[in-house]
Amino acid sequence: MQRSVHDIIIRPIITEKTMNQAAEKKYTFEVAKDVNKIEIKKAVEVIFGVKVKSVNTMNIRGKVKRQGVFVGKRADWKKAIVTLTDDSKTIEFFDGIN
Repeated sequence: MQRSVHDIIIRPIITEKTMNQAAEKKYTFEVAKDVNKIEIKKAVEVIFGVKVKSVNTMNIRGKVKRQGVFVGKRADWKKAIVTLTDDSKTIEFFDGIN
């Protein structure tokens, strides 16, 4: 089954640290847990029309949380930091956020 590029990239991660990295053409996304770096690279290039230099991924474990006597766990997820080439244009979505 072929996966859509919009199913690979779930959402951008917007924090103070990721906004500082955006100045260096590094953008952070939450991605589907079962995708690899090659699929992430192709998805970002198709969706945003940029050239990707490298992709770093990490699996984030969900925290165990308590609410009184009830114990639950947040979901595990995967994060990807995408670095663009020097001659590539920036991703406009991140430019509008200060």
